[in-house]
Amino acid sequence: MSDASSPQRPPSRPPRATFDLGAASLVGYPETRGKFRIPPHHFVTHGVIVGMTGSGKTGAVTVLAEEALRTNVPVLVIDVKGDLPNLLLAFPSFSAEHFLPFIEASRGPDDARPSEDIAAELAEARQHGLEAAGITEAELRGYRDATHFRVITPGSNTGEPLHLLSSLERRSSRWDTDVDAARDALLASVALLLRLLGRESDPAKSREHVLLCALAERRLLAGDSAEIANLIADLEEPPIARIGAMDVDEYIGPHERHALAASMNSLLASPALASWRRGATLDVDDWFTPKNGRTPAIIVSVAHLDETERTLVLGVLLEEIVAWVRSLSGTSRLRALVLFDEAYGFLPPHPANPPTKRPIVALLKQARAFGVGVVLATQNPMDLDYRALSNAGVWCIGRLQTDADRVRVVEGLTGVKVKGKGDGAALAGVIKTLPARTFLVRDAHDGGSLVMLTPRQTMSFLRGPMTRGEIAGAVDARETAAAEASENARPSRRRS
Repeated sequence: MSDASSPQRPPSRPPRATFDLGAASLVGYPETRGKFRIPPHHFVTHGVIVGMTGSGKTGAVTVLAEEALRTNVPVLVIDVKGDLPNLLLAFPSFSAEHFLPFIEASRGPDDARPSEDIAAELAEARQHGLEAAGITEAELRGYRDATHFRVITPGSNTGEPLHLLSSLERRSSRWDTDVDAARDALLASVALLLRLLGRESDPAKSREHVLLCALAERRLLAGDSAEIANLIADLEEPPIARIGAMDVDEYIGPHERHALAASMNSLLASPALASWRRGATLDVDDWFTPKNGRTPAIIVSVAHLDETERTLVLGVLLEEIVAWVRSLSGTSRLRALVLFDEAYGFLPPHPANPPTKRPIVALLKQARAFGVGVVLATQNPMDLDYRALSNAGVWCIGRLQTDADRVRVVEGLTGVKVKGKGDGAALAGVIKTLPARTFLVRDAHDGGSLVMLTPRQTMSFLRGPMTRGEIAGAVDARETAAAEASENARPSRRRS
């Protein structure tokens, strides 16, 4: 709970040195209750948040994202369930009118009260909770004006669509500065392309993957893009003579290449592919670059996709994040935070190996040296690879439903003893009795001591999944308000 040195910030924002996550007390010592403050750099060694439905996990993730942004740490949030676009709903005042467009989602099945009454109740509860956390209306306005939000929805126009084959079709400058990082991103894009074709995509097994990567890399190193149409032409008439030690025709014969080219052409002509080839460029460096001095908050939502599509899309996204991390200089401060809400199925134990697992493991092992923290949240702790998580510095454990879940989480906290409470079995007992919205927190940077945390009231209204119109309206409202605040802050000038 110690403070850290404050990084450089825009002069218009008050300096903040800690994430103020809520109120906490030492386990077994409720009289020690006070504010729970954690320095941002503690998350450089990553974090884990687990808790069953109703435990308050989504609220804890939201508070962590808000605190990072309040401390001018850029955030990229991976949203699987559709709840985290709620970060857009950090209303700039305590007025009840902000809630009126969202009342029906908050109304109980037997609640016949006027919408104005429900809005007033929600606004009062929010005001009470935020004021208890020391957050005023002025701070709410400052938070809105100093953050820049984007909601990216691959394969959909709900937010900004995303060009998932950017590494192929929109050449990155990394090919001039960091070929290894650019190549990793290319491998993921080619794997996605082959999966869309229903073909083997494992770089270690697929000859088609190797050939397409060789053809694409040739173009990209020469300063060109590797659009699908160009790769089709290269398959029909290869511009290279050999793949490794073998002639191209011996490695993959003309008939097989023609069949692959025909499949790619059918995919290219399909309307289904169009949604994956338009929209924002997959460029994490640009996403994390402050816009007009405002801290970036990127929400990548895949809630609308099916399970297979989510895995493919997030595999490409995570590989791009790894490539970006490797382009950075080393630092011990928290440069950016990646929050992955509901990581179930994306980092499973051995031998399962979905496309997301390798880049997540790479981030957990390597990103800390470059100041990039990763926080994984899930309600299914049995599905996580705890070997990959063994070095996570901050654990937040909420209420868990089964004994197996509790035992698995205690295993993840290897060697931890609860002062005055005994061994791991007793620790599992503590977890079993946790009330809703309470988390057992271990911060390895603080000597591994255990505290009971109640996260503060979120600034964001947790409305649940938002419609396309609501997301677009919330983004527009934030941008309009920020532009007005920026204009009002400029000194007036007389015309000559």
